[in-house]
Amino acid sequence: MKSKKASSFHEFARNTSDAWDIGDDEDEDFSSSSSSLQTLNSKVAKATAAQVLENHSKLRAKPERAQSTLSDMPTNCKVIKSSSEAQLSRTSEEACVRTPLQKQQSLPLRPVIPLVARISDQNASGAPPMTVREKTRLEKFRQLLSSHNTDLDELRKCSWPGVPREVRPVTWRLLSGYLPANMERRKLTLQRKREEYFGFIQQYYDSRNEEHHQDTYRQIHIDIPRTNPLIPLFQQPLVQEIFERILFIWAIRHPASGYVQGINDLVTPFFVVFLSEYEDVENFDVTNLSQDVLRSIEADSFWCMSKLLDGIQDNYTFAQPGIQKKVKALEELVSRIDEQVHNHFRKYEVEYLQFAFRWMNNLLMRELPLRCTIRLWDTYQSEPEGFSHFHLYVCAAFLIKWRKEILDEEDFQGLLMLLQNLPTIHWGNEEIGLLLAEAYRLKYMFADAPNHYRR
Repeated sequence: MKSKKASSFHEFARNTSDAWDIGDDEDEDFSSSSSSLQTLNSKVAKATAAQVLENHSKLRAKPERAQSTLSDMPTNCKVIKSSSEAQLSRTSEEACVRTPLQKQQSLPLRPVIPLVARISDQNASGAPPMTVREKTRLEKFRQLLSSHNTDLDELRKCSWPGVPREVRPVTWRLLSGYLPANMERRKLTLQRKREEYFGFIQQYYDSRNEEHHQDTYRQIHIDIPRTNPLIPLFQQPLVQEIFERILFIWAIRHPASGYVQGINDLVTPFFVVFLSEYEDVENFDVTNLSQDVLRSIEADSFWCMSKLLDGIQDNYTFAQPGIQKKVKALEELVSRIDEQVHNHFRKYEVEYLQFAFRWMNNLLMRELPLRCTIRLWDTYQSEPEGFSHFHLYVCAAFLIKWRKEILDEEDFQGLLMLLQNLPTIHWGNEEIGLLLAEAYRLKYMFADAPNHYRR
């Protein structure tokens, strides 16, 4: 209910953001007594109601006059909502224009949100990216990151509600364990790890054409163009070559699992975040970057992805036992937190594995816009076992978020179509924040009390 109320409040706030404008009121208006305000308001209300009734009766008595007035109006007055001054001076014109305007207002316009650029700062409501509170948070991050030894516990605490875009690259390197907390060691560590990665390239990458590696490389080569196919950045040949090298080297160095479909998606958030350190990402041509910058982005993406996968590698070993366990845990959790949804799935023979396998295999990346994934990963990297353990509760909260839509579907096909195409295209920070808050509540209730959700 808290999540629902919060969502309703955000929707209300978006539609009434211009309801109060203190700049339009004079100081003396605020000093008048409450009784005089009430008298004034009642007089204004009565006068307005009388005027509306009178105008309405005139229009009903003379429809042909209203029609002729509409035909005499300039064409631009019919569609331009902002020319309210001219329309208010002619009541009949206002009445004629009101109907199409109401139709437009019944569908609230939402801003087009870029798929990649300014990913973390763009809310679904189109709110300004930098408030006073966010400036204060940014300054706090900068103090932490510039200290001689960064306090990683404090950095995690600050990062849980989201990392400011300006400091996200270095914060992610620290939270993933790739970069040391000691300021003096960072430069040498980056240099050494980047050289080590390109040593792997020289040592292993030519072997992609050898017979025992051909299948791995072929599958990577097929999957790369499917990675975020609607985002132009990932269709650039140079970016696809970078991804091929990262994935092939990781597969060679992790023979227990090798390459598995889905791992290709896990490179993209790191690549975008580290690229944003140099350029705004939307429709950016990476060939404009220097070779050294591209090498740094590639190596950092490889190491951070490797750190992530170290914690969830059983998701990708033979038969993917990690995913099987997590899907089963999700089923048990949902059966306790929302028995009605759980029984609805059973009634129409929907298995959790049919939709939740992808949620675990791709860490919800196929269900959310990329900007939302990056915001989600701010928290995952701040949370102990975020990608393995906390992700379960995020999936449960995500499923229950759609309970009304789920219960409205009354056949197997409709349920699967819904669950595989959930309408999150306009999601932003607000929605992810509410999702994470609900996931944290579920974790707090159930993580340390497993009997609560075991039958």
